[in-house]
Amino acid sequence: MAFEPPRRLMRALGETAPEGDDWLERLPELAREAVERRELTVERVQLPGGRSSLVVLVRAADGTPCVLKLAPPRARPESERVALAHWNGRGAVQLLEPVSEGAEGVLLLERLHPDVSVRTLPEAKALLEAAGTLRRLWVDPPEDFVFETVAERTGRQAKAMRAGADAAPEVAPLVDAALSAREELLESPPERRLLHGTFRQSKVLSGDRMPWLAVGPDPVVGEHAFDLARLVRDRVEDLIAQPSGATTTRRRVRRLAESLEVDRERLRGWTLFRAVESGVRARRVGRERDAELLLEFASWL
Repeated sequence: MAFEPPRRLMRALGETAPEGDDWLERLPELAREAVERRELTVERVQLPGGRSSLVVLVRAADGTPCVLKLAPPRARPESERVALAHWNGRGAVQLLEPVSEGAEGVLLLERLHPDVSVRTLPEAKALLEAAGTLRRLWVDPPEDFVFETVAERTGRQAKAMRAGADAAPEVAPLVDAALSAREELLESPPERRLLHGTFRQSKVLSGDRMPWLAVGPDPVVGEHAFDLARLVRDRVEDLIAQPSGATTTRRRVRRLAESLEVDRERLRGWTLFRAVESGVRARRVGRERDAELLLEFASWL
């Protein structure tokens, strides 16, 4: 079978590929090797797929339905592998290979229902189910693996945000506010937990073992509010379209903070930082519409 990378993946990785990176060119051969090594039967490549990895629906030699996932080193697949093994199916998709046996950048995972996420539910119900799933992931990190911290990840992002503000002075006030919020939040984090890192409604899929399970983590160690912040802006295009979008956003911050026992101001601060960071990054790669939505959303906080 030909393993053609989905256009969505090619576009997303092409936007951020460092000079000389040939992972996309090597991907078809990497996929063939991974399938042969595990004696898998390929059903199909998942479309439209994600923005950082190739997802292939397969069956193991005994007929068990599985998912084969291949990701480039810059997507930190080894961190994902260790986090999934640590969660061991509690709130997240199950890793089907021992950490020591998986090839670099290749994960064999439990098959969920890839076309059914909590985004298919009414908004209030979707937020409730997503928040409940996220809560199960917040555990102490393993002692034998060094994950990136929130301070480290946002430190890298802060440098790119400053450069973005220099190139587009009209966003400088929002960038300044986001960077100031980050500095204050990092002074006294209330906990140190293993976090999903990129959690949102589309990352929670229907399963057979449990109704809803998280997929696609980019794990990081830090406080709960950082993880919850990305969920606040889910369905941002719908929020922007509402005359009461700003009020709805502030109400969402309050409700999510209360439901997961997270400090409201810390959640607001990290939501601001993450929205501005995403908006500046979208503008940098030419996704102007996304940038406009995210930066308008950030201005409500």
